[in-house]
Amino acid sequence: MAEVRRRKGENDASDDAGEKAGEGDKRNSAADSSDHVDSEEEKLPEDKFVDELSKTLPQGTDKTPEILDSALKDLPDRWKNYVIRGIFTWIMICGFALIIYGGPLALMITTLLVQVKCFQEIISIGYQVYRIHGLPWFRSLSWYFLLTSNYFFYGENLVDYFGVVINRVEYLKFLVTYHRFLSFALYCIGFVWFVLSLVKKYYMKQFSLFAWTHVSLLIVVTQSYLIIQNIFEGLIWFIVPVSMIVCNDVMAYMFGFFFGRTPLIKLSPKKTWEGFIGGGFATVIFGIIFSYILCNYQYFVCPILYSEELGRMTMACEPSYLFTKQDYSLSVFGIGKSLSMYPFVWHSVALSLFSSIIGPFGGFFASGFKRAFKIKDFGDMIPGHGGIMDRFDCQFLMATFVNVYISSFIRTPAPSKILTQIYNLKPEQQLQIFQSLKESLGDLITN
Repeated sequence: MAEVRRRKGENDASDDAGEKAGEGDKRNSAADSSDHVDSEEEKLPEDKFVDELSKTLPQGTDKTPEILDSALKDLPDRWKNYVIRGIFTWIMICGFALIIYGGPLALMITTLLVQVKCFQEIISIGYQVYRIHGLPWFRSLSWYFLLTSNYFFYGENLVDYFGVVINRVEYLKFLVTYHRFLSFALYCIGFVWFVLSLVKKYYMKQFSLFAWTHVSLLIVVTQSYLIIQNIFEGLIWFIVPVSMIVCNDVMAYMFGFFFGRTPLIKLSPKKTWEGFIGGGFATVIFGIIFSYILCNYQYFVCPILYSEELGRMTMACEPSYLFTKQDYSLSVFGIGKSLSMYPFVWHSVALSLFSSIIGPFGGFFASGFKRAFKIKDFGDMIPGHGGIMDRFDCQFLMATFVNVYISSFIRTPAPSKILTQIYNLKPEQQLQIFQSLKESLGDLITN
């Protein structure tokens, strides 16, 4: 009886296997007839090659110059990392000060170089995924889209701030008038290129990495475009927010290192509430003091404009209301007191609160991204810190906030932008505007 039951079970199992095989054949035939179904091996992301990726990608904090490594070999790993991180933090701060001394052009070039390096570090991870499957053109397409994105966004900046001058050069007027059309045409070339590069049974992988490229562009290129706009509003709108993020990062690390006990977020286990709160208080105090100091210097507070008379960029101006001391009356416990302060300092409090409360979430986002691929850092360019992206993950979020803050609460219509639009009108439309202005300003013109 046992033998009969065993044979019956084997027959039932073989029948079930036959039915499953039949269903499998149907599924396979359906997969063969449909080009958009990926093979079983194409699931994203698979642990079998995530581990392999983590070995091939650089681990920045593990890379230390031999001189420092030998000098600090007797220190515990915790203190060794603290010293290395501190040394290269001061090197970066001094380098940043030198770039500021170089002026707006040096800052803009640095922003562009940082943008390119950050993009390279993000895309290199995607490229490792892509290379495993031997798929074509991913890296070339990624850099092409970076080029076209920069042409569009940086071209917009040139049109906004130099449109009046460019319009007077006949062979450049075409580039201003049709800038957006040319940018879209360049993007279409990349779009067609991508479609032609699609490989059967790898469509899901390729479209995932296409999205990867575009999200990287959104994070990196658009943010650097906003940074450039902030610089044109006055160096103070760039230097103060960047310094706040640096201060918050350093002080949160210091407070966490010496007093940290309570974990803050699972994405970044080393972050603590003590570091988060201590870094926040330090950033607010630093922001008030640093902003007050910079407000005293015309070099930092004046917007950057192109002077037609001088034929170059100029930063000479009469400081606006924001950077002119105002008297404020304060009453504390019934005791009145007068305080003379720059209005910008009050705005700096809002900037410092954002940099210390919301800014760190840019770092948490980057931590989650790195944990997904089991890597410590985006690169190995800066010992003790990792890659460029590891240091600028919070800066890009801050840049967006500053730009939104300026456009919402600070900026007024710019005459240069209005003139650029007027120059693009037909002669009869320009004449109509001239007549309207002449009528409304008649008394002033007569006087």
